[in-house]
Amino acid sequence: MANFLSKLFGGSTENSEDAKAKAEKKNFELFKYDGMRAERLGNIDYAIKCYTQALAITDDFETLGYLAKAYIGQNELEEALNALFKMIEIDPSVANTCLHIAHVYYLMEKYNECIEFANKTIVLDEKDVNAYLLLAKANQKSNDPINAIVNLTKTIALKEDCTEAYLLRAEVLKDVNEAKSAFEDIEKVLKLVPEEETALLLRGKLKEQAGSIEEAKADYILVTELNPFNQQAYLYLGQLLIAEKNFTEAITCLDEAIELNPKFGEAYHERGRAKFLNDDKEGSLEDMKLALEMNPDKEKGLEGEFDNFSNIYSGAKLF
Repeated sequence: MANFLSKLFGGSTENSEDAKAKAEKKNFELFKYDGMRAERLGNIDYAIKCYTQALAITDDFETLGYLAKAYIGQNELEEALNALFKMIEIDPSVANTCLHIAHVYYLMEKYNECIEFANKTIVLDEKDVNAYLLLAKANQKSNDPINAIVNLTKTIALKEDCTEAYLLRAEVLKDVNEAKSAFEDIEKVLKLVPEEETALLLRGKLKEQAGSIEEAKADYILVTELNPFNQQAYLYLGQLLIAEKNFTEAITCLDEAIELNPKFGEAYHERGRAKFLNDDKEGSLEDMKLALEMNPDKEKGLEGEFDNFSNIYSGAKLF
């Protein structure tokens, strides 16, 4: 009799709660998988809406991960951090979550926080190659070359063919005037990837520092032949030609760099320098103004390279 009345008047509270839970689970899955499909199709804004709706139903670790990834793709980094920290609350034992937080802090140029979470990643997984590499990058940005070298060495110990680690270590070694060791790292990269453009450019810079100008020039020209779209190669070649007082050729190289990237502030700056030294003061002034417009922050733009702007027009020598 009780079962008959229960059916007649809508069932028990327990059955009602089961039905509600099933409906919520179904809705959660619809939103989650709609978000995944939208993300695959490149509709990131809609994907974020779907993930947010799914998470309003239940906090799900995997969905929070998808949401964080989508926010990073949209450069909405604070929102990405919010999602990642919720993941930490759900499961603090996942090393990859700490690594993603470190990566977001790196993108935000918050290097101390990046270092903190890269170290937390290593505590959870002492063999995480990416954590050591990211830690080294943050060390470099924090003007800590010693720890950068230490962490890059650890990266290489874990992954002997990590070209990115060799390249970064070579760059750091160059900056602390350890040219011989830097050359060794570059040669390791070129053995692994013989046409690695960044390695060839860095080798060219080291050769310039050593006074082997023709060899440096050969490296820059080789990169332009391997990749005619490498704007940095044209910039370096232009700078070298300015140092050789070959201003007309330098301007041609810097024209190429600017054609490839019309917003390449450093190339405008260097072309302005070459034009001034080639007695084209009007053209020089125009290029310098464009360079300053594109890189108004001297420290972040060209790391002080614009400081000689006033020197040029006060008659001071550049060399």
